[in-house]
Parts: sequence; structure tokens; C-alpha cells
Amino acid sequence: MAKPMPPRVSLPVAQHLVVRYAKRGKMRFASHRDVARAFERGVRRAGLPIAYSAGFTPHPKISYAGGAPTGVSSEAEYLTLALTSPQAADQVRERLDAALPDGIDVVDVTPAVGLPSPVASVWQVVLPGVRPDAAAGAVAGFLAMTEAPVERLTDKGVRRMDARAAVREMAVLDPSAGPVLDPSAGPVLDPSAGPVLDPSAGPVANPEAGLADRLPAADDRRVAVTSYEDCAILRMVVLHMAPTVRPEDVLSVLSADLGLVPSSPPLTTRLAQLWPDQHWPGQRWPGHCWPDQGQPDQGQPEEVSRGLPTGKAEL
Repeated sequence: MAKPMPPRVSLPVAQHLVVRYAKRGKMRFASHRDVARAFERGVRRAGLPIAYSAGFTPHPKISYAGGAPTGVSSEAEYLTLALTSPQAADQVRERLDAALPDGIDVVDVTPAVGLPSPVASVWQVVLPGVRPDAAAGAVAGFLAMTEAPVERLTDKGVRRMDARAAVREMAVLDPSAGPVLDPSAGPVLDPSAGPVLDPSAGPVANPEAGLADRLPAADDRRVAVTSYEDCAILRMVVLHMAPTVRPEDVLSVLSADLGLVPSSPPLTTRLAQLWPDQHWPGQRWPGHCWPDQGQPDQGQPEEVSRGLPTGKAEL
């Protein structure tokens, strides 16, 4: 009889590193589990001293913070690596990025310093076949709502949520005023570029809009540029709540209640995730009244446990 394999020796954790990565191109169709497997292989190929859990089925200690839905691009996904020996962050970024498949790109690696959970995400949605002025009218109608109930079928049954309570800002970019983000391409342009249409004043460029078009200075990674004609481009800031409200939930309200129907599937990209110390004009947190609303926020922020803990390879 073959002898059982001895359990892997679990070395103590000496360092935690926060990895910010992008999910681009065809990799936007990869599931969270596919991305997790790619990182596990990438960590091994890069030769990083990853820590493992104890027991007979040890797993690498890699923690993920609220991944973007399947089919959605992202410039701001986060995970934490637990290493058994200290490593230089820049070297980890270079080695890990080279070991990952095309479309999963390591943007930055920094030491973990007990970050809290991110509290909101900045999203961009390209709506093919939708005129910007029509989108501006629909956005104005959405922002005027007191609530926007939606339902989504999940593994645990039908979940009901209020899409309006989660949206803190929404605006329409003017695609004729300059280049915008292409969620299917590689690195170049500043995603904060481009004037915004003020939905309360019609299709007029408003360069003084809120955070949705002024991303944090730390988010200096550039994404590719293209010219979009015959389309509308939405920017929205969506709070992380429980149950989670996704951009697709907001789009379902714009479509069903306000008649905003794109001619082909929208292209959605997460541009940034925001932490409590990153502010934008008029900012309030759940439980407070906003200047443009008479009612307190509904719903609860996501649990802290979902946040961050204290040549390419073939996929």
C-alpha cells in the first residue's frame, strides 16, 4: 500500500502585497474562477514564495476583493498575496505580469497597509446605437426616481434590490468631443478625459461634473483610445451595497422604464474602485441624505470581509 503523502509544511507569512490588475480584451469573458486559476499558475511560474493554508489540501493564500462580473472589462481589480519572505513590489509586478496570460495585466503592486473595503466603483458603459441627447434624457429620468426596484436571478433565488439607491453619480460623455476608453484594447489614454453631458440641462458639455470624470490621481494607468460614433457613453459611480447592484441592473432600469435600448450589447468597464478617503463633490455615505435627494440611502454597505485583507504566458 502506498504511503500517504506528508502534509505540506506551512511557512509563516512574512509579507502581504496588494496587486491591482486589469482584465482586458477577450479575458473580460473569463469567470472569476478562471482568473483565480490563472493567478495561481502565474504565481508558481513567477517563482513567488506564496504562503499556503494548512492541512492535507493546502491552497495558496490569495485573497480577492469583489471581482467584476463575467463579460465586463476592468482597469481596477484587486487581490492580496501572502508571501513567506519579503519581496520588492516592483519585481513582483514584473515577474507576475510576465507569467500571466494576455488580457490579465498587473498594473501595480504595493505593500498591504490594512486597507478597508472599497466603498464604490466608477463604471463606464458604451451604448451602441444610442444618441447622447437621448441618453442624457434617460439619465435625468433615472436620477429623478426615488427608487428603481430590479430583480436578478442568482444561485440563491431571486434577489430584489434598489438600483437608484446605489447610484451616487451618473453622467453622459460626449463622444464627439474627443477619444474615449476602448474596453477591448490595451494601455494608452487617460480614462478621465472627455466632457460630460449634464442630464439636467440637455446635451451641453459640462466640464465641472463630479468624480465620474475626475478619477483619483493614483489611477494613472492609461487605457486605449478609439472614436465612437452613433453611441452614448455613460459614467456612473455605484456604491458597493448588499445585495450588490451591478451596472447591468442600472441598464435594465434605463431600458425597461426609460426606453434606452442599445442596438447591440453594451461594453462595460470598471475604471476605478474608491476607498473611504477618496472624495468627490457632494459625497455622503450610506445613512446620510444627499443634496439631490430628500431620502436617506436605502440598503447596507457590503461587509468589510469582502474587502482587502490586513511575452505573456499561455492560459
